Amino acid sequence: MDGLLVSISKNTSCYDHFEMLKKNNIPVVLFDRIPKISNIHYVACDMKTGTKEAVDFLLKKGHRIIGMINGPETLLACQERLEGYLQAIKKNRLKFDPLLIVSSNLTTQNTYDAIKQLLSLTRKPTAIVTFNDYVALDAIQYAKQSKLKINKDICFVSYANLPIIHYMESSPLASVEQYPYLQGQNAKETLLELISGKQLQDGNDVVYYKIILESQLVIHDKK
Repeated sequence: MDGLLVSISKNTSCYDHFEMLKKNNIPVVLFDRIPKISNIHYVACDMKTGTKEAVDFLLKKGHRIIGMINGPETLLACQERLEGYLQAIKKNRLKFDPLLIVSSNLTTQNTYDAIKQLLSLTRKPTAIVTFNDYVALDAIQYAKQSKLKINKDICFVSYANLPIIHYMESSPLASVEQYPYLQGQNAKETLLELISGKQLQDGNDVVYYKIILESQLVIHDKK
């Protein structure tokens, strides 16, 4: 094996196997789902900026109580989502309520539990930013079962901008495009460079590729 392209699973918590590959001089480039560890080559999308755009979009829609269903804390992208949310709240001089931030392990039941927790708050959110479109789909399903009108009683913004959104009867108002094709393309080109021996050096230190692509909020609600 000359090299590996890796996107970790939501359950990955041990990274010893990456150290084994490094010791055997097998280059690895991670993409999309990046673990919170140092000294790795990776390609990812800027979730912080996308989240700020998402929250700003909802604020312009008149929402002031905005919840978030984040993903597993082991993922770097989850940390970036939270930081973007906090920056947007602070920039718009709103009071941060930690109860409005919940996490899901991305299963349907866990997402149901997460949105149930948000909807049980005294200060119920009128809009929710969800980890991705699939989480949004589960959250929307739960909200509809709770007799809430989607995009009237409660609104959603998500991530990934998957084609499935266009086939949903009740879809998120917007979704953050993460450009998976470009991530894959950049990851492949980076790995080929590493395989060919084009490892960057800063003196005696290895320089790790950290390629960040800009995300973009794609608005589906044109009203």
